[in-house]
Amino acid sequence: MSDSRERHFDTLAIHAGQAPDPVSGAVMTPITLASTFAQSSPGVHTGFEYARTGNPTRDTLERHLAALEGGAHGLAFGSGCAAMTALLQTLKPGDHVVSCNDVYGGTFRLLTKVFGPAGIDTTFVEMTNPENVEHALRPTTRLVWIETPTNPMLKVIDIERIADIGRAASATVAVDNTFATPVLQRPLELGADVVMHSLTKYLNGHSDVVGGALITSDDSLHERLRFLQNAAGAIMSPFDSFLVLRGTKTLPVRMQRHCASAAALADWLSSHAAVERIYYPGLKDHPQHELASRQMAEFGGMVSLVVRGGLPAARRLLERTELFTLAESLGGVESLIEHPALMTHGSIPKDKRLAIGIADGLIRLSVGLEALDDLQQDLDSALQESQRALEQ
Repeated sequence: MSDSRERHFDTLAIHAGQAPDPVSGAVMTPITLASTFAQSSPGVHTGFEYARTGNPTRDTLERHLAALEGGAHGLAFGSGCAAMTALLQTLKPGDHVVSCNDVYGGTFRLLTKVFGPAGIDTTFVEMTNPENVEHALRPTTRLVWIETPTNPMLKVIDIERIADIGRAASATVAVDNTFATPVLQRPLELGADVVMHSLTKYLNGHSDVVGGALITSDDSLHERLRFLQNAAGAIMSPFDSFLVLRGTKTLPVRMQRHCASAAALADWLSSHAAVERIYYPGLKDHPQHELASRQMAEFGGMVSLVVRGGLPAARRLLERTELFTLAESLGGVESLIEHPALMTHGSIPKDKRLAIGIADGLIRLSVGLEALDDLQQDLDSALQESQRALEQ
């Protein structure tokens, strides 16, 4: 789609950055598997010379992702962690990062175990209170990292307010938009400098790809990131790029169903006898419900809950579901269930996990596209079994 007229998101999801193949007329972007490209004269080529530097399929995906987030530039990487690594590589020893304290375990591991020893210090703060960010800033702060909704506690952070604080400190403000997707939330429009996605999750949506992306409208930041993408080489493959392009075409309709089913299950679980606590931004008693209502179009497909009985009950529940598959990751068409303390957030020390609310009884649900009644019945049966085990 080449014209500049504003389009509805549903249209962008199908057409943005893409056009029928000029050679064959193929409606779907072809998978270009070549590792190198012919040049008519030294340095004279069609825009592609070596596949690490650029590939037609990946190039199409990067344009497409930029359009979905309302950005000028997109970059696709081999994983979400690879995308974040590229952004952190724009920093130097002595620089400082302020991050929200409730983040994906892989994010915590990168910041503390990889870039910490390299001389980049990170301060983790409760970012639902923007004043905590202001207090954590240093003269050396170069990056503010936001994840919203957070993983796994589903806190909602005020992107616009934090972006203002970061801008005043001349720090780059980055938002992990994986849980919300651009269907529900557009951080660049709220003042963020760069958006990160784990393409593995909702954007691909079929649990058959690992990938990551960065999107920005900052030309100088894009130039630096493009250099790092090529120099370090953590690129997304042509085939995986094709699969994500396939996935994003149905993203808007998938997110509608994810959100509707998650909202219904969260409401039902909030009064279930086996559930001690429920976390979902769409519930009116969620601490940031009003902010989520302003910042997001809907409230997402992720639900977290604390089951009564702690780890024994949680383990029993996780072993008894049938439609909710016990597995890491999220955002696929199938429903998944997992235990953050033992799985996705196992790299975070126990004292830090407990401090942010990741109790042994905490369960995270990725609500898929199955029939709502079937999902509710599956959870109800497993929850009842978890409580019966406690009585024995």
